[in-house]
Amino acid sequence: MIVELGHFALILALFVAIIQSTVPLIGAARRHVGWMAIGKSCALIGFALTALSMLSLMYAYVTSDFTVVNVVENSHTDKPLLYQITGVWGNHEGSMLLWVFMLSLCAAAVALFSDNLPPALRARVLSVQGMIATGFLLFILLTSNPFLRTFPPPPNGQGLNPVLQDPGLAFHPPFLYLGYVGFSVAFAFAVAALIEGRVDAAWARWVRPWTLASWCFLTIGIAMGSWWAYYTLGWGGWWFWDPVENASFMPWLVGTALIHSSIVVEKRDTLKSWTILLAIITFSLSLVGTFLVRSGVLTSVHAFATDPQRGSFILLLLVAAIGGSLTLYAIRAPSLKGGGLFAPISREGALVLNNVLLSCGCATVFLGTLYPLFLDATGGPKLSVGFPFFNRTFAPMMVPMVIAVGIGPMLAWKRGDILGALQRLWVAYIATALVVLGAFYVTHGGPVLAVFGLGLSAWLATAVLTEFAERIRLFRIPLGDSLRRAIHLPRASYGMSLAHFGLAVSVAGFSASAWAQEAIQALKPGGSIDIAGYHLTLEHVDHVPGPNFMADDASIRVTYGPKGGGEFVAMMHPQRRFFPLQQQTTGETAIRTNLLADLYVALGDSGTAGDWTVRVYWKPLVPWIWLGAVIMAFGGFVSLSDRRWRVGAAARAPRRAEQPVPAAGE
Repeated sequence: MIVELGHFALILALFVAIIQSTVPLIGAARRHVGWMAIGKSCALIGFALTALSMLSLMYAYVTSDFTVVNVVENSHTDKPLLYQITGVWGNHEGSMLLWVFMLSLCAAAVALFSDNLPPALRARVLSVQGMIATGFLLFILLTSNPFLRTFPPPPNGQGLNPVLQDPGLAFHPPFLYLGYVGFSVAFAFAVAALIEGRVDAAWARWVRPWTLASWCFLTIGIAMGSWWAYYTLGWGGWWFWDPVENASFMPWLVGTALIHSSIVVEKRDTLKSWTILLAIITFSLSLVGTFLVRSGVLTSVHAFATDPQRGSFILLLLVAAIGGSLTLYAIRAPSLKGGGLFAPISREGALVLNNVLLSCGCATVFLGTLYPLFLDATGGPKLSVGFPFFNRTFAPMMVPMVIAVGIGPMLAWKRGDILGALQRLWVAYIATALVVLGAFYVTHGGPVLAVFGLGLSAWLATAVLTEFAERIRLFRIPLGDSLRRAIHLPRASYGMSLAHFGLAVSVAGFSASAWAQEAIQALKPGGSIDIAGYHLTLEHVDHVPGPNFMADDASIRVTYGPKGGGEFVAMMHPQRRFFPLQQQTTGETAIRTNLLADLYVALGDSGTAGDWTVRVYWKPLVPWIWLGAVIMAFGGFVSLSDRRWRVGAAARAPRRAEQPVPAAGE
């Protein structure tokens, strides 16, 4: 009964979405207050219905209702409760339901927290979101119904892919989808502005917090996925330029450009057309990512479905959403003329450079990701695009961007003094030189590019601190006055500094990967392996049971210092886990970190002579990659807490328009 209730709620949500996508839009065109208000009610009702549907499927998983095909294919009674719950979105049908649930959550948030919007704009925004929801609800109900029954029910389920049974990956999709789907709000604002034919500073003020929130969640989602790949797959890598990894990275790049572009619209009333285009492209790339993992064009642990019919349906949705919005953009964009002018050397100019480099970087990733797939689909030669292509094309474009991020905030609006800004960054020059020289000395000369990357990180970090010191006039006025200025700074300023500083921390982590060390050896109990001053001894391997697996658990004693007489560091326990249901073996790495470096141990297969393959990595500064991502996301949330987004909302300059038609009875 609960399952049927969830299915029925999903059907009702479709009809509500259809109403939401039509009635408010007509009401906005006719200036009818009552019809425009229907959008808010539909958004809240749609959220309640999709939440009910989501909870119904989750209930089926928790209670192991094997009359539901989706539960049979992705759950098992022996699976831990956490993975029974998160297994809801560990498959195609459930993940699409999560996608629609997040979409309804975003629409409900717009409905609840946008009372400061003009009624017509809010109605159009909610209507566009209703159109998106209609398309994906149709997709679920027609091709990917998660509530299908099977009779007679099997005695047990087939279980979830063991690789996906991990806490990191359990929470990775919800954060990723909040980012993906959250950009639908910026997309809806862009389409609504095109329909209305008006983009101004107030519009930019309204759209920025939604874009920033989506960017924060997407940052966390990408970082969690990277961290999961690092500690679960056992190869010690944190980014593989996998097509699905790239699919999440592309909207992040363009979304970053969108955040900065909207600042220029708000401050200088220019770059309107470009900002609208970025909003459209950002969500379009999110849809492309949805298509890649569900169309069958990829074979990957990330891919959910391989049914070409489902891929064709999503392709039609892509054509409708992307093609329709770009057609509307082509028609209306010429009328969106900017009002403000600025010199190339200015804060606006730095933000434009930021946009150009991020957009070009995204285009490079897009080409490297989709061109091999396009050739394969058209019968062309098989191509493999990996590290060499992306490292030689994408990375060089990001170098001037990082340099500009350090200089841009030091420039004035409208017309800046580049020489003055560079002179004020003298501390950054000293810090960069010290780091580069120190790295050259410690590493005996390289690799040169890695040393340069550390210098780039030092440049940005010091530039951020210098800019903050300039804001509070540190060492120029009494310390107490500087502290008072710091207390009264807008939170958005703190958020910007934190986000830029987080980028510097991540750049250091990326660069230091060049000095990673690796050692692989077959060890019998009592055997040892040395790496980076550490001495690791395999003491024994035990066979231990798990909730739904059997594990070979290695006990490895780690000491630091002279072989045989070093200081004890830790006992590390990497595992090999065998899942009988899926007949699949996975690895569970052991990682010892001091935040400056990771000691990473993975247990391989056993040999006929009673030995075990042990793979050991020493990775300097690798924790900084994810620490920087956390700092960036935290900076975004700090900016969102700025009271400017809650009070003193931007007001639009009035323009001549028809008077609203009152609702019936008014």
